[in-house]
Amino acid sequence: QVQLAESGGGLVQAGGSLRLSCAASGYNFYRYNMRWFRQAPGKEREFVAGISWSGSSTYYEDSVKGRFAISRDNAKNTVYLQMNSLKPEDTGVYYCAAGGTITPIGDVDYWGQGTQVTVSS
Repeated sequence: QVQLAESGGGLVQAGGSLRLSCAASGYNFYRYNMRWFRQAPGKEREFVAGISWSGSSTYYEDSVKGRFAISRDNAKNTVYLQMNSLKPEDTGVYYCAAGGTITPIGDVDYWGQGTQVTVSS
């Protein structure tokens, strides 16, 4: 059974940092590209960042470039999202996703349940 379990969300003040983790199980994690998406209240889910199966390529949504960093540890079946200089507009539920491309385009094979990130002003 495939599982993607996000953790690390919480409440943080603007300018602060959080590190999200997504632990994968039930499939060959090292073969899959991974992505992070987020969904703000009342808005559609949007792409945040993607990383290739090997970790050699990454891709970011413009608004998070230079602030967020995606990484992975294939030995631990885990993908991370380091978020720095957080802004209130980064608030939302963050989801990790397996499969497809590392860009906003393309279907996802597996979704996690999400973790809430709230940035106060």
